Amino acid sequence: MHMNMMKKVCGGFALIVLVALVLLVIPPKAEAVTCSPVELSPCLGAITSSSPPSTTCCQKVREQRPCLCGYLQNPSLRQYVNSPGSRRVASSCGVPFPTC
Repeated sequence: MHMNMMKKVCGGFALIVLVALVLLVIPPKAEAVTCSPVELSPCLGAITSSSPPSTTCCQKVREQRPCLCGYLQNPSLRQYVNSPGSRRVASSCGVPFPTC
Protein backbone atom coordinates (compact mmCIF):
# COMPACT_ATOMS: atom_id res chain seq x y z
CA MET A 1 0.00 0.00 0.00
CA HIS A 2 2.89 2.37 0.71
CA MET A 3 4.25 1.88 -2.83
CA ASN A 4 0.80 2.56 -4.33
CA MET A 5 0.57 5.83 -2.40
CA MET A 6 4.01 6.88 -3.67
CA LYS A 7 2.93 6.25 -7.27
CA LYS A 8 -0.14 8.44 -6.79
CA VAL A 9 1.90 11.25 -5.24
CA CYS A 10 4.52 11.10 -8.01
CA GLY A 11 1.82 10.96 -10.68
CA GLY A 12 0.06 13.97 -9.16
CA PHE A 13 3.30 15.91 -8.95
CA ALA A 14 4.13 15.07 -12.59
CA LEU A 15 0.68 16.29 -13.64
CA ILE A 16 1.16 19.59 -11.79
CA VAL A 17 4.56 20.11 -13.44
CA LEU A 18 3.10 19.32 -16.87
CA VAL A 19 0.25 21.81 -16.41
CA ALA A 20 2.70 24.48 -15.24
CA LEU A 21 4.90 23.93 -18.29
CA VAL A 22 1.93 24.14 -20.65
CA LEU A 23 0.82 27.42 -19.06
CA LEU A 24 4.32 28.86 -19.44
CA VAL A 25 4.71 27.80 -23.06
CA ILE A 26 1.30 28.88 -24.38
CA PRO A 27 1.17 32.67 -24.51
CA PRO A 28 -2.05 34.32 -23.35
CA LYS A 29 -4.25 35.70 -26.08
CA ALA A 30 -3.84 39.43 -26.36
CA GLU A 31 -6.92 41.42 -27.10
CA ALA A 32 -6.71 43.17 -30.42
CA VAL A 33 -6.99 46.92 -30.31
CA THR A 34 -9.18 48.58 -32.88
CA CYS A 35 -7.40 51.80 -33.73
CA SER A 36 -10.02 54.49 -33.99
CA PRO A 37 -9.40 58.08 -32.96
CA VAL A 38 -13.15 58.35 -32.27
CA GLU A 39 -12.48 56.13 -29.23
CA LEU A 40 -10.67 59.11 -27.69
CA SER A 41 -13.76 61.36 -27.84
CA PRO A 42 -14.29 61.13 -24.05
CA CYS A 43 -11.03 63.10 -23.79
CA LEU A 44 -12.10 66.02 -25.94
CA GLY A 45 -13.09 68.26 -23.02
CA ALA A 46 -9.87 67.57 -21.13
CA ILE A 47 -7.75 68.13 -24.23
CA THR A 48 -9.34 71.46 -25.14
CA SER A 49 -9.55 72.86 -21.60
CA SER A 50 -7.56 72.58 -18.42
CA SER A 51 -10.03 70.17 -16.81
CA PRO A 52 -8.62 66.84 -15.63
CA PRO A 53 -9.32 63.78 -17.77
CA SER A 54 -12.14 61.49 -16.69
CA THR A 55 -11.67 57.86 -15.74
CA THR A 56 -13.27 56.89 -19.06
CA CYS A 57 -10.88 59.15 -20.94
CA CYS A 58 -7.85 57.59 -19.25
CA GLN A 59 -9.17 54.11 -19.96
CA LYS A 60 -9.53 54.98 -23.64
CA VAL A 61 -6.04 56.53 -23.78
CA ARG A 62 -4.59 53.32 -22.30
CA GLU A 63 -6.56 51.19 -24.78
CA GLN A 64 -5.48 53.32 -27.74
CA ARG A 65 -1.82 53.56 -26.65
CA PRO A 66 -0.64 51.05 -29.31
CA CYS A 67 -2.30 53.27 -31.94
CA LEU A 68 -0.74 56.59 -30.96
CA CYS A 69 2.26 56.34 -33.31
CA GLY A 70 -0.09 55.64 -36.20
CA TYR A 71 -2.14 58.69 -35.26
CA LEU A 72 1.03 60.80 -35.12
CA GLN A 73 2.00 59.62 -38.60
CA ASN A 74 -1.40 60.57 -40.01
CA PRO A 75 -1.23 64.18 -41.26
CA SER A 76 -4.92 64.72 -40.45
CA LEU A 77 -4.52 63.62 -36.82
CA ARG A 78 -0.96 64.66 -35.97
CA GLN A 79 -1.81 68.21 -34.87
CA TYR A 80 -4.43 66.95 -32.41
CA VAL A 81 -2.45 64.05 -30.96
CA ASN A 82 0.70 66.15 -30.68
CA SER A 83 -1.07 69.12 -29.05
CA PRO A 84 -0.11 70.33 -25.56
CA GLY A 85 -3.59 69.33 -24.31
CA SER A 86 -3.19 65.76 -25.59
CA ARG A 87 0.26 65.50 -24.03
CA ARG A 88 -1.12 66.79 -20.71
CA VAL A 89 -4.00 64.27 -20.79
CA ALA A 90 -1.64 61.38 -21.59
CA SER A 91 0.63 62.44 -18.74
CA SER A 92 -2.30 62.79 -16.33
CA CYS A 93 -3.47 59.30 -17.29
CA GLY A 94 -0.01 57.85 -16.69
CA VAL A 95 0.50 57.01 -20.37
CA PRO A 96 3.96 57.95 -21.65
CA PHE A 97 3.87 59.96 -24.86
CA PRO A 98 5.23 57.77 -27.65
CA THR A 99 8.53 58.35 -29.35
CA CYS A 100 7.94 57.07 -32.85
